[in-house]
Amino acid sequence: MSRLWAWIAFAIGMIYFFVPLIGTLEFSLRMRRGVYSLDAYRVVLADPRFQATFTYSVVMALFTILLGVLIVVPTAYWVRLKLPGWRPFVEFLTLLPLVIPAIVIVFGYIRLYNTSSILPLTGTASGTNFLLLAGYTMLALPYMYRAVDTGLRAIDVATLTEAAQSLGAGWITIMARVILPNVLVAVLSGAFLTFAIVIGEFTMAALLNRPAFGPYLQVLGANRAYEPAALAVIAFAITWACMGLINLVTRFQKHTQVRR
Repeated sequence: MSRLWAWIAFAIGMIYFFVPLIGTLEFSLRMRRGVYSLDAYRVVLADPRFQATFTYSVVMALFTILLGVLIVVPTAYWVRLKLPGWRPFVEFLTLLPLVIPAIVIVFGYIRLYNTSSILPLTGTASGTNFLLLAGYTMLALPYMYRAVDTGLRAIDVATLTEAAQSLGAGWITIMARVILPNVLVAVLSGAFLTFAIVIGEFTMAALLNRPAFGPYLQVLGANRAYEPAALAVIAFAITWACMGLINLVTRFQKHTQVRR
């Protein structure tokens, strides 16, 4: 009987998630009256604004992943190795982006770094890009830190560090050639989540007036009918591709551990 209720709950969940998606997909194929076609997708993909905003968001996602790895991996490693008592405090800090709304963070950036401040980052495009990069890194921090911390739990950090030091390795060598390869799967999981977050983020990019994919999707949705549905399907596919890659990476890690 419990299995029956489990299947019923699963079926309700599938209907709840997939019926709207199927409806959006079906609507996006109706741009040509009377027949199904991919016209909306062709229009969107050929739009120079789509190409520019999507490329911008992809580049920002890659830089966000790089900055997140440079911040999170050494921090999580050092906390686990030398400062285990600080772990609850660090975990609390990494959870703050889930509690503080993105609009509060970006208004704080604008207030602190406007053109009348000591550090007028919003006065230049490069400075505003850096602020957006910092905001994206903060939004992705809970997911990247949890992924890396989980990866560090699976290895003996102290033993690996002592072995590397006994061979004459410095801290940078230990991080780059010992710790990072052992948590690479966890880092990739956090990276895929970060990529999905950056691609769909709207608030920060809109308020900082950056040509990102999220604001473009909103503007298109306010002026067109079929193209926004096509964009929503594309964004959903990108997100699910990232989730699928996380699943593949996790399975690869488990397979590697079994072989060892």
